[in-house]
Amino acid sequence: MSERMLPPDRELDPQVRSTGTTVVAGDDARLPGAPGGGLLPRTGGRSSVRRGDRVFRGLSVGAGVGLLGIIVAIGVFLVYRAIPALQADKGNFLTDQNWDPNALPPVFGIVALAFGTILSSLIALVIAFPVAIGVALFISHYAPRRLAGPLGYVIDLLAAVPSVVYGLWGIFFLNDVIKGLSAFLHDYLGFIPLFAADGIYGRSILLASVVLAIMILPIIASLSREVFLQVPAANQEAALALGATRWEMIRIAVLPFGKPGIIGATMLGLGRALGETIAVALVLSPAFIVSLRILEPGQGNTIAANIALGFGEATANGRGALIASGLVLFIITLVVNVIARAVIYRRKEFTGGTL
Repeated sequence: MSERMLPPDRELDPQVRSTGTTVVAGDDARLPGAPGGGLLPRTGGRSSVRRGDRVFRGLSVGAGVGLLGIIVAIGVFLVYRAIPALQADKGNFLTDQNWDPNALPPVFGIVALAFGTILSSLIALVIAFPVAIGVALFISHYAPRRLAGPLGYVIDLLAAVPSVVYGLWGIFFLNDVIKGLSAFLHDYLGFIPLFAADGIYGRSILLASVVLAIMILPIIASLSREVFLQVPAANQEAALALGATRWEMIRIAVLPFGKPGIIGATMLGLGRALGETIAVALVLSPAFIVSLRILEPGQGNTIAANIALGFGEATANGRGALIASGLVLFIITLVVNVIARAVIYRRKEFTGGTL
C-alpha cells in the first residue's frame, strides 16, 4: 500500500486514517486529484462527530429506558388497583371458575377466562399462520410484479379495518358459515373432545377464533413478506445454480434466513389475538367454564372481552377484579414474548437473520 508523503513541516497527528493511497491528517487532507494538490478541509471536526454520536446514543438509551419505564409503570398500576379486590375475593383467584365480583361477598377466579383466551388465540394462530406464510411467499417469490404490489397493499389494508367491523361481519355473515362447518366437524371428527357437541352451533369459540385468525393474518403476512424480500439475492441465486427448484430454494435459502422474522411476526399476531376485545365480545356467547368444546355457544370467554362487557356495570370490587384480570393478560403477553426471544437466542443461527 503506497502512502502520500506529507510536507516536512506538517507532523502526522494521531487522527491520520489511511485508506488506499489517501491519507487524511487532522482537520486537513491532501487527496489525489485535488486541484494543485491543495488541501481539502474536512466537513466537521472529530469533536462534532463525537458530539453527534453522544446525542444519538443518549436518545437511543433514553428511548429504551423510557419504554421499560412505561412497561413497569403499567404493571405497578395494575397491581396497585387490583390488590383491594384480590383481598376481598372469597374464592381462589387462580383456580375458581366463578366470576361474580359484584356480589357481596365477591367471588371470582381467572382460570376460565385465561383458558378461553389462550385456547381461542392458539386456534386462531393455527388457522392464520400457514395462510399468512403462504401469502407472504406468493407475494415475494411467485406473483408477477404487477400483481404482487396491489396484493401487498390489500393485505396491509386488512390490518387497518376496525375491530368492530370484523365483529359485525362475524355475527351477520360468518356465523352462518361456521354453523355448517361446525356440523361437518362434529359429524366426522366428533370423537375428538375438541369437536364434541350436542347439536347446537353458533357463537362459539370456533367463530371467535376464525375472526381472530382473519384479524391477525395481515400482521403475520406483511411482516413475513418484508423479511422474505430481505433475503440476499446471492443466497437464492446460489441455490438455483446448484439445481434447486424454486420451492427447494425457498426451503434452504429463504425460510432459514427469515426464521427470526417469522417468529417475531407470529408473536405480534398472537399478542393481537390475546388482547382483542370488541370483535370477540360481539361474536362470542360468554360463559365462565373451562371447556374444550369449541363448536357450541356458551363454552368459554376471554379476558379482554369480559373486561369490555363488564366494566360499565362494575362496582368498585368489580372494577378491581377486571383490572386484576387485565394484569393476568399483561403477564401472559410478557411471557409469550419472552418465550419467543428465548427461542431465537437459543439457536445461534437465528441471530444472523432479520428480526
